[in-house]
Amino acid sequence: MKVRRKIIQIDEELCNGCGNCVLACAEGAIQIIDGKAKIVKDQYCDGLGACIGDCPQDALKIIEREADEFDEKAVEEYLKVLEKNSKGTSITSAEQSKSDTLGCGCPSSQLQILTQSPSPCSCDDANKPTKLSSIQSSLGHWPVQIRLIPPNAPFLKGADLLVTADCVPVAYPAFHQDFLKGKVVMIGCPKFDDVNSYIAKFADIFKTAGIKSVTVLIMEVPCCSGLPMMVKKGMDIAGVNLPINRVIVSAKGQILS
Repeated sequence: MKVRRKIIQIDEELCNGCGNCVLACAEGAIQIIDGKAKIVKDQYCDGLGACIGDCPQDALKIIEREADEFDEKAVEEYLKVLEKNSKGTSITSAEQSKSDTLGCGCPSSQLQILTQSPSPCSCDDANKPTKLSSIQSSLGHWPVQIRLIPPNAPFLKGADLLVTADCVPVAYPAFHQDFLKGKVVMIGCPKFDDVNSYIAKFADIFKTAGIKSVTVLIMEVPCCSGLPMMVKKGMDIAGVNLPINRVIVSAKGQILS
């Protein structure tokens, strides 16, 4: 039933897709879809505006318009589905159908801890010619984008953190073997993404996650040089002092320093 009431409005021109509003919305009404924050269903938004203060772009405001009434029971069911998805729990086909109907947003934002396959254990296996299908991934979690990883993600607890510019895994062919093993990776572009949202994200992580070590991988180009600074500023805000292992990679895939 449509009623005239207060509800959040999102200015997609201002929105940079940082996802802060997603984390601030207790009802899960906002998701990042195609790189922009969107209300997945009017009935999930209570119109109280708890998300507004978390938007660094001032892209959110409360307006009054015709909308479906806020449905607390529908929100409870929706959050149950989101929780199961985020934990990687098996869900029934009926629940999956409900999840699709409820518009859970971009699947890339669902938290997952990935199980790694064992490495070859015999000399014969280890000495076989390498095939593309036999190369093992060292990725242990999902998502990997800086702006999609919430500070309270379980895989961040006590982690060795690898922060990398998104061009590095393309330029450096042994990225998985040399850098990713045993680490939690956060990938982003220091040139095109929002600097302040990165700093705030790192600060929240260093405040709560108990990070053990930090490695920052950047390209040799000048626009990458700001990424270690963003990590360091996040540490300063959080009152944490960890050494940063900075690695610079050339466009030809060589480690420069």
